[in-house]
Amino acid sequence: MVSMESPTRSGVPDASVGRRAYHLHPSDNVAVALADLEMGEVLDLPPGRVVVGARIPFGHKVAVAAVAVGEEVRKYGEVIGLANAPISPGDHVHVHNVESQRGRGDLHRAAPA
Repeated sequence: MVSMESPTRSGVPDASVGRRAYHLHPSDNVAVALADLEMGEVLDLPPGRVVVGARIPFGHKVAVAAVAVGEEVRKYGEVIGLANAPISPGDHVHVHNVESQRGRGDLHRAAPA
């Protein structure tokens, strides 16, 4: 196994080395899969231990905290959408349970006068 202190080509240690998922920001309620994750796999992430609830493809998101319907889903320290279904820690977080609020002209139209 590669040490978590292994430097990258730049000489700066990379906290993602050896990890299967990466939690990008302390306020995030999701982490990013750095490999295909399998159901039952245990992830030790900064927010705590998460048991993967379903297969999650590389690059997709895994919940690290519960998110209720209508609550914000956060990645990069930013809101990336609202939960449209209950999300539990370990769940696959994607378009089936998150509704993006970005680029939604219908949410930003002025009310008729």
